[in-house]
Amino acid sequence: MKRWVPTREQLLASRWLRPVAHRLQDEHLWHLDRGSVARAVGIGLFFGFMLPFAQFLFAVVTAVFLRANVAVAAASTLVTNPFTFPPVYWLAYQIGRWILGSERGEVVAQALEAHVETLAAQQGWWQALWQSIQSTGTPLVLGLAVLAVSSSVLGYLAVWLLWRPHPRTDTQPPGP
Repeated sequence: MKRWVPTREQLLASRWLRPVAHRLQDEHLWHLDRGSVARAVGIGLFFGFMLPFAQFLFAVVTAVFLRANVAVAAASTLVTNPFTFPPVYWLAYQIGRWILGSERGEVVAQALEAHVETLAAQQGWWQALWQSIQSTGTPLVLGLAVLAVSSSVLGYLAVWLLWRPHPRTDTQPPGP
């Protein structure tokens, strides 16, 4: 886990966190205890699914105010990344569509796909992706909110229930 979690020094050196860097000096924000890590995972998963940008910043700032482990909160936002972005957004759209009761057939999905391909050929893939996200609207936002809240709660509960303290190995055995 250490290779994915940013170090204290890396976080303090981030230009995005400069406004709250003085608050990151608190030692409690860096301890790995059950409550702090559970809160951090919940925070990171929430912002990882809810926001398509600046997830890291919002997770760290929220972790500071809720006294959660800052590094774990930042690392938990990586649940969405360039590899998971398309399936997560597809799943969010499907969840939102299901909740809203939208009955869109294969014809509509194929028309949207053709429209995105046309836009990609004309304006580039980034513009096409942005247009397709905008066209999905309410179902996507609703699905992302459901994913954010449910994964946050489940992540918190999983850490809280599965966390087992390890016996300390740095203590000296009793002498004769």
